[in-house]
Amino acid sequence: MKLLKIILVLVLGTLSFLNAQNPLVTHMYTADPTARVMNGKMYVFPSTDIVCEEGKGENGFCMPSYNVFSSEDLVNWEDHGKIIDQTEVPWGVKDGFGMWAPDCVEKDGIYYYYFPAPPTDKSAFRRVGVATATAPEGPYTLENDYIKGVNGIDPNVLVDDDGKAYLYFGGGKNLMVAELNSDMKSIKGKAKIVKELPGKYKEGSFVFKKKGVYYFTFPHDASGSEEIAYAVGKNPMGPFDYKGVVMDRFKDGIWTNHHSIVEFKKQWYIFYHHHDISNNQHLRSMRADSLFFDEKDMIIKKKATLRGVGLTSIDKPIQIDRYSDAHKVKVSRIKGDSNVNWQLDYVENGAWVTYNSVDFGKSKPKTVTARVSSGLQGGTIHVFVGGERVATIKVPNTGNWNTWKEIEVPVSKKLKGVQDIKLTFQGDAKYVLNLDWIKFQ
Repeated sequence: MKLLKIILVLVLGTLSFLNAQNPLVTHMYTADPTARVMNGKMYVFPSTDIVCEEGKGENGFCMPSYNVFSSEDLVNWEDHGKIIDQTEVPWGVKDGFGMWAPDCVEKDGIYYYYFPAPPTDKSAFRRVGVATATAPEGPYTLENDYIKGVNGIDPNVLVDDDGKAYLYFGGGKNLMVAELNSDMKSIKGKAKIVKELPGKYKEGSFVFKKKGVYYFTFPHDASGSEEIAYAVGKNPMGPFDYKGVVMDRFKDGIWTNHHSIVEFKKQWYIFYHHHDISNNQHLRSMRADSLFFDEKDMIIKKKATLRGVGLTSIDKPIQIDRYSDAHKVKVSRIKGDSNVNWQLDYVENGAWVTYNSVDFGKSKPKTVTARVSSGLQGGTIHVFVGGERVATIKVPNTGNWNTWKEIEVPVSKKLKGVQDIKLTFQGDAKYVLNLDWIKFQ
């Protein structure tokens, strides 16, 4: 079976394997990630952003289809390819480019995929449809019509412990909830407004349950762009008591955020999006970070990171520009690189970066290499592992800021296990060097 899968990958190119921190995927634009644990893996069901043709899309967004991704370790992600395209939706506009945030849940061995799309009958701005499959990757069979009584965007489904299921949707001033019938394709009665939430625009609700408490989370335009907020309640249909902010709004030119929150292998995570690759708020990329709760099970506000999640192995260069924390550095795309690749630049004298959870295993590397450049007199990089300095790298003038050089030096200590890395930078000028990656071997 494994050999057959490898052959299919080589011949058909239908599967690709990705290795990343944040953003999780770099070969395409992925937004609105809904993460679900299924069959012992983490699956993510995002929407897809593409560049709009003139006159197409909505508010600058063109979203034609859906892919699905999975990972066993949150580091290596497998793209299972496109599962639904707008042209395949029986009731949807074939060139509406309005396939916004989806969701997928499993019940009794069937996977139910919920998605919004503009309907051909023009009965609403968006309707919500369903597709079913016997595996998270599909193939999916689309229902011939949308769910009656559901008028809105961003469907989210909670399957409760008693087997009952609830559909959350909406957008605008109100978010809605309805109980699903046992067929998972229709609602009981009429949808109800989720009350007692903050005013202004809200969308993208995601509900999860922890220790008998229902957490109602949602992006909310409180002050110029979307922050992620939450409320809690004892009933899946509310009422919910507003508690505060999960993640602050971005202040670098992206208005939206959209998220999901899930527990995987005894750790909670938040998946969300940003415009890392494009620097264009209409072309977004999905991310993930660890999430924590306080002693009262309230969500501790999360600061978005470049580092993301998962252990980083030393079998490849460590992309130090995906740092955990930093001081006096900037990050930019490397010029002339056809791949999506960043660098630490404008690294100042006195700067530092940290990068957590590096897995040295039992390899006990003897050297560390840095890929660096400098248009001035260069500087010094001190490498710390587990709080101890293990190497010092002297960086000369390499010719200019875009001329790269790999410098290898010995490490002074046997390194093993999972460790955190810290680099500090010194030099005589204000800006000392640029850094692409480091590698232990």
